[in-house]
Amino acid sequence: MTNTTSGPRYAIGIDLGTTHSALSYVDLEASDGEQTAQAVLNVPQLTAPGTVEELALLPSFLYLPHPDEMAPGQLALPWQDDDQGPVAGEMARSRGATTPIRLVSSAKSWLCHPGVDRRAAILPNDAPEEVARVSPLEASTRYLSHLRQAWDAAHPEAPFAEQAVTVTIPASFDPGARELTADAARAAGYEGLTLLEEPQAALYSWIQGSEGKWRKEVKPGDIILVVDVGGGTSDFSLIAVLERDGVLEPHRVAVGDHILLGGDNMDLALAHLLARKLAANGTQLDAWQLRALTYACRAGKEALLADASVESWPVVVPSRGSKLIGGSIRTELTRAEVVTFILDGFFPKVEASARPAVRTRAGLTQLGLPYAQDAGVTRHLASFLARQLGATSELQGYEGRQAADATFLHPTAVLFNGGVFKSDLLAARVMETINEWLYLEGSEPARMLGGADLDLAVARGAAYYSYVRRGSGVRIRGGTARSYYVAVESSMPAIPGMEPPIQALCVAPFGMEEGNDMELPGQEFGLVVGEPVRFRFFESSTRRQDQIGDLLDFWGPEELTELNEIEMTLSPEGRQPGDVVQVRLHALATESGTLELVAASRDSGQRWKVEFDVRAGANADAAA
Repeated sequence: MTNTTSGPRYAIGIDLGTTHSALSYVDLEASDGEQTAQAVLNVPQLTAPGTVEELALLPSFLYLPHPDEMAPGQLALPWQDDDQGPVAGEMARSRGATTPIRLVSSAKSWLCHPGVDRRAAILPNDAPEEVARVSPLEASTRYLSHLRQAWDAAHPEAPFAEQAVTVTIPASFDPGARELTADAARAAGYEGLTLLEEPQAALYSWIQGSEGKWRKEVKPGDIILVVDVGGGTSDFSLIAVLERDGVLEPHRVAVGDHILLGGDNMDLALAHLLARKLAANGTQLDAWQLRALTYACRAGKEALLADASVESWPVVVPSRGSKLIGGSIRTELTRAEVVTFILDGFFPKVEASARPAVRTRAGLTQLGLPYAQDAGVTRHLASFLARQLGATSELQGYEGRQAADATFLHPTAVLFNGGVFKSDLLAARVMETINEWLYLEGSEPARMLGGADLDLAVARGAAYYSYVRRGSGVRIRGGTARSYYVAVESSMPAIPGMEPPIQALCVAPFGMEEGNDMELPGQEFGLVVGEPVRFRFFESSTRRQDQIGDLLDFWGPEELTELNEIEMTLSPEGRQPGDVVQVRLHALATESGTLELVAASRDSGQRWKVEFDVRAGANADAAA
């Protein structure tokens, strides 16, 4: 039976995670205000050849089997026959641990890597030539498609395409990565979707789970720090709690930089630790075995950090030769090793003045993800809070709340998210570190907001947000998390050895609300059409005062960050290649959570959409 009501029956939230994905939903007909009827979809997936189980989480792994690897019918799912194609989910993760050259992992991290063509078949990035590869975009599409098909199989009376759907992204995703995520969702059959930042989703989940009691746990003037450390990224957000007309209203006031630092880094670090132990005993691992060891360390890390009664975890790596007994290499990971290595290496106790170390990079490097150079999450957190010292200075009710000699923004509450914090040890270390910073600057200790479901909070929060968008529940305000700028080249005579100086034009101010279409006031620019041109974009998480149309001549090294440069050819639309068209610029924060820049000719009414870096440098006809 098909849903024949005028609107959706369900509000669906999807966590497209680095290591796990999940789907939660709210029954709109059975919900009222903050009282919601919410559930999690158990996702059918292969757990072994020919075995399908329903699990709450869909591991974000894709296994690319050899054409002759499986018997006919062993890859069939409830909604499709066996096609011998890529396998997503639990079987992909487990089988890929022993055959890593056929395993695609961290597709989400690759999706936001500006140094590669994210639409090209590059994963697994170190697979031999005989292994068919997929693009980061295709891998993400397959996870999203699997969730859509699982929904349609479970709810044939309410097709996925007719529901209100929200997909989550890291708060630190730039406009290009946001657009690519939206592209993956559209390719998977998602219609009219909305994107939501993961830390906001975590807070929405906490609010929804409190059943209205959240108003007793936070008060006007609170500053909530969301610390989200997942499989691939560390994400920080600040949410201020305001009171308007007697009603508490959360406002997201800052997000951190995109930091490729999470559980994946910890797994890799533990693998190198064990590799050194094996080498000391005369066993050298090759690159293929090191990847297998990394996946084995993930399971060991999770087990040892989650259960204090487990003292050690056996680790088995397939052998590439025939001389070893049982055809494998065996070692173990101890709880003491994991606790010491993770706590001191990734969550060191540092001062508030600590900053991430930056080293000079080698001229040549292997193709891979641009991991953070400093593994200390607490150092990145200290840097983030220092940069956001003035984030609440202009908010009503926050005047004078912070001491004049403060060196960082003082949070009053902390909400943890991400699978890394399943270990109480790690959450306790972060709280201890933050509260030492606050004590030394004469502030009260921050309190931890408890009760979060670290595996499912983001999916649950996204579903609640889909529900909130329909006019019910509590809405977090905030708009765009950064200000965005485009480079404008100055018109000047050629000077030997000197490039024309550039100015940074603000095209989207901080806090620009979704759905807004803003024209840059009183300014016209020349747009080159019909031949390849370059666009340079910048972003800032600290320049809150800039308004749309402001033109910056100078800026500090930490004020603006340059995004990936793009090259495209704008359609001449009846003009000669190289013609310069007088245009006015419009910035549009779309309802789906992406950002567009549109150049409109005042004479002809023609419009060109200048996309942020979503095609990794490929020429694109951007006529709109």
